[in-house]
Order: sequence, then C-alpha cells, then structure tokens
Amino acid sequence: MTDQEILAEVEPEPLFAAELFGDRIEIARRYAHHLATTGVEWGLLGPRELPRLWTRHILNCAVVAELISPDDVVGDIGSGAGLPGIPLALAQPAARYVLVEPMERRVDWLTMVVDDLGLDNVRIVRARVEDLVDEEVFTVVTARAVKSLAVLIEWCAPVLGPRGRLLALKGASVEDEIVKARKQIRRAKLNQPTVRELGSPPLEVPTRVAELVRH
Repeated sequence: MTDQEILAEVEPEPLFAAELFGDRIEIARRYAHHLATTGVEWGLLGPRELPRLWTRHILNCAVVAELISPDDVVGDIGSGAGLPGIPLALAQPAARYVLVEPMERRVDWLTMVVDDLGLDNVRIVRARVEDLVDEEVFTVVTARAVKSLAVLIEWCAPVLGPRGRLLALKGASVEDEIVKARKQIRRAKLNQPTVRELGSPPLEVPTRVAELVRH
C-alpha cells in the first residue's frame, strides 16, 4: 500500500484532540502520521490499528496527563512506539520524560520520531528497566501493554523515588491483576492501588489506570 492508501485507513482526528493538545496539536498530528506510516512499516503498530489510531492509542494515552505534574520526571517503561510517553510529553510538556526501551529497532524509530517532532523534554534510553537501578530515579513510572501488574511492580519499584507513583495503563482485568499482585505491592512498600477511569466522555472507552504510590 502507498502512504496515501495507508493514511486513508486512519481514523479521522476527533475534535477532542485539539482541546487536549492545545498549541501542540500539529506535533500530535505529525506523530499520528509517523505511527500510521513508519510505525506500521517498522512493525511497531499493526495496520489493523489504523481505524482506531487516535482514540485507542494516542488519546487513550494522552488523557493520563492529568495525573502528571509539571515537575515530574516520568520513566515510560517498554515504550515501544512511544505509548504513552510521547502523547504525555505533548499533553503535559512541562514534565520531563525518559522513554525506556530495550529493543534496538524500536529505539531507532523512537529516536527518529522524537528528533523529527523536536521534543526537547524527551530522552531515550536503550535498556531494560531492571538495569537502570542506581542510574535513574523517576517520580512517575508509566507502562502500557508491557507485563502483568505483579511483574511491573518488581521491575519498576527500584527506580521509583520517595512518594513515587506507578501508573499502569490496564484493561478490564485490572482488579484481578491487583489481587494477584498483593505480595509484590506489600514487598515494594506501595499503597493499595487506586483504579482511575479517565477520558470518558468524550472517549467511548475510558482509559483505566492503576495508580500505586510509594509509602
């Protein structure tokens, strides 16, 4: 398929996008273009995701920005196609973001996209989060479609600073994951998770976030 044919498959931009991104909407549109073209070509996003590119991916992530403070340092674990890190960096540009991704091909794509978008509040680290202990400290860690909550806690708790927060974007099974992660929550000295539903309306399906705060 040509780029023109690919872009014809992309979900029309919802009106909500301009409200959410404000004066950075043009950058968000460029990011959407990258996801739909090079993101699909490089295998970071499946072509079947194009008809829900904005609502299921970009805006689904960007609504989490209301949980990010301007002085936060956010580690986006297993960033992949920059989700949720890049939409968050656009929606809350005062904070700083570190996209943590171990796979070279994905790091190359992220580097290309971040450079093209001119995101000076974003840096990229090629690593597993487990290898960043004593090298990075985050006030917030985000993760989307990475691992179960129990595994995420084991991986991410060591890089969370005092009162640091883990924001895990989860699906309908989030409550079951919380039950299965009880031991890890207690061991990592995290408060009982708060499940937040964000963005609905106008998003038809809200974004579910399990928020865990370090004691």
